Amino acid sequence: MRYQVEAWRRVRLHHLAVTAFGPFAGSEQVDLDALASSGLFLIHGPTGAGKTSILDAICFALYAAVPGARAGARASLRSDHAAEGVVPEVTLDFTAAGRRLRVCRSPEFSRAKRRGTGETTVPAKVVLEELLGSAWVVRGTRNDEVAMVLKDVLGMGLEQFIKVVLLPQGDFAAFLRASPEQRRSVLEKLFDTNGSPMSRHGLPSAVARRPPLPAPPVTGSRPLFCGWTM
Repeated sequence: MRYQVEAWRRVRLHHLAVTAFGPFAGSEQVDLDALASSGLFLIHGPTGAGKTSILDAICFALYAAVPGARAGARASLRSDHAAEGVVPEVTLDFTAAGRRLRVCRSPEFSRAKRRGTGETTVPAKVVLEELLGSAWVVRGTRNDEVAMVLKDVLGMGLEQFIKVVLLPQGDFAAFLRASPEQRRSVLEKLFDTNGSPMSRHGLPSAVARRPPLPAPPVTGSRPLFCGWTM
């Protein structure tokens, strides 16, 4: 059975750049086209290296938020290690619904006042651009208008994106150890299978009948598998 996604909804991430975001004090870039050229690839590194923060940056670029518990775990997305005066920023270049887009976001953060003492709050900013021919054309600079365009081209909101694309590592481990009935319930919630091709072909039932897997070993290095075509 093949679960087909409408071609115009297909999303491909091309390039990610982050500055002063999460654990990244400076500027870092990820060429996702190069990584995905051979198919699946692995994000791997020791605990705390920033693997999950790469996924957080992608989610933030698209939805101005990071997943689940991490959203409230820290007061600011700006790196605590960034030099004074460096503005936190995430830029994601991607194709969705047949359109080449680039979104650049800066989260709200606090900085020292230029005059006097104390701090001032710098508001969040966003710029959405579309590549037309050889030129990037601005499509939005307000959070609401950018959100409308992105939801339309991506075909899913924040909660769906988190559940289907960025299933948290802890939740995935729990899924592997779950009983058949528990696994069936999770699949139905994740994929909303009522009346869908997946439901008619019995995919949730087939997966749910598999015996629970043992808990994965806990090591100092936790890999994440990532594919960037949705």
